[in-house]
Amino acid sequence: MRDLNTLPDLELVLIQTTLAWQDAAANREYFTRLLEQARGADLIILPEMFTTGFSMSAAQLAEPEEGPTYSWMREQAARLDAVVTGSVIIEAADGSHRNRLLWACPNGEILHYDKRHLFRMAGEHQHYTAGERQALFELNGWRVRPLICYDLRFPVWSRDAHGTDLLIYTANWPAARRNAWNRLLPARAIENLCFVAAVNRVGKDGKGYPYSGDSQVLDFLGDPLLEAGEGEGVFRTTLRARDLAAFREKFPAYHDGDRFELKL
Repeated sequence: MRDLNTLPDLELVLIQTTLAWQDAAANREYFTRLLEQARGADLIILPEMFTTGFSMSAAQLAEPEEGPTYSWMREQAARLDAVVTGSVIIEAADGSHRNRLLWACPNGEILHYDKRHLFRMAGEHQHYTAGERQALFELNGWRVRPLICYDLRFPVWSRDAHGTDLLIYTANWPAARRNAWNRLLPARAIENLCFVAAVNRVGKDGKGYPYSGDSQVLDFLGDPLLEAGEGEGVFRTTLRARDLAAFREKFPAYHDGDRFELKL
């Protein structure tokens, strides 16, 4: 059995910024400069669809599974000796279009998670194919589970059945619904007894929708360890596994969780 007390601290960097609309090359160039400020981190989290903004032009913008952004992320992870993650529009091998989070490791390995809950109010379900599985990644002994934007509204999909230490949400969450963002994130931390890191964008997208940022890192009580507010920036914080271990030992609510099976 894992002993959380033996795990090293985890250094997180959240990058909250504007995005060039549907211009992958410009966004990669901009993030390359921003990533210089992230040196020393273990995990660097970028927004949802960080190369394009939240676009429904999937057929026009999709990259192949091992396309330019895939290669760029591999290069950045190796250069910074850190995991770099964020979601990209991908055309999968079966021809479907996916809102796919890439998890690029310093050793060159890239794992992925496909967004499960597609935002029908923007027609995302008409242009993308939903993911069919949860993902769980390991980083320095930490168990990290990625989710994407609208997934946040669905507690069953966010429910921890894996001994998750850190939930991450990468998003393009509009300012009009910032109240929901700021309420649901603490709920996910509290109900799963884990840390939560969430990265949103700022600025306006190509359709004129404004985004308020509010990127944040929360502890297992839902209390903020980092709050980015509305400004652009590269934000850093440290997670301590021993704090999580002490809380779970004192308040082991997970023993009383309901057992259920996900049916997709």
